[in-house]
Amino acid sequence: MGSTIPCDVAIVGGGLAGGLIALALHSRRPDLDVRIIEAAPHLGGDHVWSFFGSDVDAADRWLVAPLVVHDWTGYDVAFPDLARPIAATYHSVTSERLHAVLRAQLPERAFLLGRKVLAASATAVVLADGDRIAAKGVIDCRGPGDLSVLDLGWQKFLGQELLLHHPHGKPIPTVMDATVAQIDGYRFVYCLPFADDRMFVEDTYYSDTPQIDRAALGTRIAAYAAGRGWLVDSVMRTEAGVLPITLGGDFETYWRSSGAHVAKAGMRAGLFQPTTGYSLPDAVRLAVALAGQSDLSGKALARFTHDYARAAWKRGAFYRMLSAMMFRAGDPAERWRIIERFYRLDPTLITRFYAGRSSLKDKMRILTGKPPVPVRSAIRVLRTTAWR
Repeated sequence: MGSTIPCDVAIVGGGLAGGLIALALHSRRPDLDVRIIEAAPHLGGDHVWSFFGSDVDAADRWLVAPLVVHDWTGYDVAFPDLARPIAATYHSVTSERLHAVLRAQLPERAFLLGRKVLAASATAVVLADGDRIAAKGVIDCRGPGDLSVLDLGWQKFLGQELLLHHPHGKPIPTVMDATVAQIDGYRFVYCLPFADDRMFVEDTYYSDTPQIDRAALGTRIAAYAAGRGWLVDSVMRTEAGVLPITLGGDFETYWRSSGAHVAKAGMRAGLFQPTTGYSLPDAVRLAVALAGQSDLSGKALARFTHDYARAAWKRGAFYRMLSAMMFRAGDPAERWRIIERFYRLDPTLITRFYAGRSSLKDKMRILTGKPPVPVRSAIRVLRTTAWR
């Protein structure tokens, strides 16, 4: 028979969302007994999370700053008919740094690693080994709920950190290189210069399907590196992922799919940018907001995270409409034209867009002019989406 472990807050899932919440609670409420339950033997998985400096409010940077391992001033983009630099700061966080910072800042008792969760309620977590966590409040951060209840496209990718024989000579990231062959929807290559002789290269697709052919994408990354004259000594790490791009759906149905009365964060709460699938900015905002709550009981946490996520979903209607425009209004092989048109706009508009904070003027500017998709299809999408 297992034992019962009491605590104030139990965080189920030690990925980005759960890790940020644990760090924020420990910093603002060091009196709390916080536990992180993670099935893997380490926290954070195996990921690189990147964000624009404007994605995180100045008042919230204290939370994410210790996790950043790379900073750049400026990035560039390239399309068949456009190449330009963008004046914005860009930053990357790794799962290794997230793990290290959590272990350094929280007490040893906070970590329950390699522990599989069977069930979670608002105040309890049942583990596969028979132990039970009795918490005043539980926050479920175990990844997405039932995505089948949403209307989705997919952003899928394979990334490799390449050790090069010679310096690559590239000082800033290429966030999108869409001059590559357009395969399986909108395809672009993403490059982060981690060091003079290290380049993280990611082959990315805005696709109608979530399936990844890892061998094919690995071959394309090798061809891309060779085409730039980069002699690869070794592949230091590989990661693959599939992010949902939200076109529509019902928030309440999605929320209930993983438990109506349990607090949630991250992808499980539907907190990801609808047009990119990225979750770091929302994860930072929610973690800081939770650390400011006085009532951390299970019922209060569930109510707060539900209302927070619902408000974010409502704000995302415009972005879901744009996602629908990309996936439903044109030929998949021509999707790059939509993104190229977008990147002709003012850089400050672009940064507000990625932060999910487009003004009404921004939205009208994005929609002004002849759309880079068939007009009838564009009108049909506008008529059938919830955005007004």
